[in-house]
Parts: sequence; C-alpha cells; structure tokens
Amino acid sequence: MPTDREYRPFPDEEARNSRQSSLEVPLMIRALRLPRQGRVLEVGCGRGIALPVLATVLRPRRLVGLDVEPALLERAQVHAAATGTAVELVPGDVRAMPFPDASFDLVIDFGTCYHIAHPLKALAEIERVLAPGGLFVHETPVSQLLSHPVRAFGRRMPWDQARGFTRERTALLWTARRRTRWAA
Repeated sequence: MPTDREYRPFPDEEARNSRQSSLEVPLMIRALRLPRQGRVLEVGCGRGIALPVLATVLRPRRLVGLDVEPALLERAQVHAAATGTAVELVPGDVRAMPFPDASFDLVIDFGTCYHIAHPLKALAEIERVLAPGGLFVHETPVSQLLSHPVRAFGRRMPWDQARGFTRERTALLWTARRRTRWAA
C-alpha cells in the first residue's frame, strides 16, 4: 500500500470508465496525432480502463501500465484478460519507476501527476524513461477541473522547473510535450 498520505484512489464509476474508453482515449489519440507501433507506458493506469483502447488504436510493440496500488493492478489484469489485451502491468511509483533510461517512446498520464506530492520528481522520471524525442501526453488543468473539481482545485504542474520538455500540441483537455533534453 502506498505511504503517500495524499493518495486516495478515485471511485470506480462504470459511466466514467465507459466515457474514458469509448470517447476520451480515442479522441485524445486522434487530436494529438499520437504515434503508432512504439513503446507505450501509461502511468497511474489504475484499473486499466485505457489500456485496451491504447492497444487497439496505437498497436504498440510494447504496452506497459504502471500503478502504485497492487489491488488496482489486479483489476487491470482481469480487465486486460477479458479484453484480450497484451500488456505488462508493473507495480511502481511514477516518482521512482523501475525502467531503464529511454525505455518508452510515449508516456501517457490521465491525471496522476496532478494528484501526487512532488510532481516534479514524477516529471523527472518521465523524462528519464522517455527516449529522446519521445512524447509525454498529459491532461491539462481544464481537464482536471472538469473531471475532479474539488481535488484538482489549485493544483498546477511545475512546468517552469521541468526543462526537458517542449510543448508540441494542445487539444483543450490534453497536451503532448516532446522530450528535448539529450543525455550528456
């Protein structure tokens, strides 16, 4: 169980899960023109609702879901099996991921970084596991306020301190940032 006192899993709402898988994820992929057949990581994958859609639409050569909560990963495994989704489910914290440098071409975050302590640590880890030129896709403050008005109030990402990314595209609810800093 996570030790972060801020951690509280979001409620499991079938209507929200359905909207995410049938509307939000496909629209995000299309609006941001996400690359196909790469190595894809979803941080904070929770119950794995987005993973089957990511697998179907992006056809990644590697798909990984990371979450800090083992019980949610168990639910994600059941969901992946029921949908025939080939995915690696990894227990871990986005602020200290168990992957080598440059392991992924695309990292997707549906709000996890907004809801943890020390999001700058998470952004540094995301930068580390992204290959140079890779994309980090995340929700915007607008998306957070619409989805979680109470929990998201006043939360901002420390982009002024995360220098390894350049904003590439924004589509109201999501932003794609390219990893631009190269290893020394």
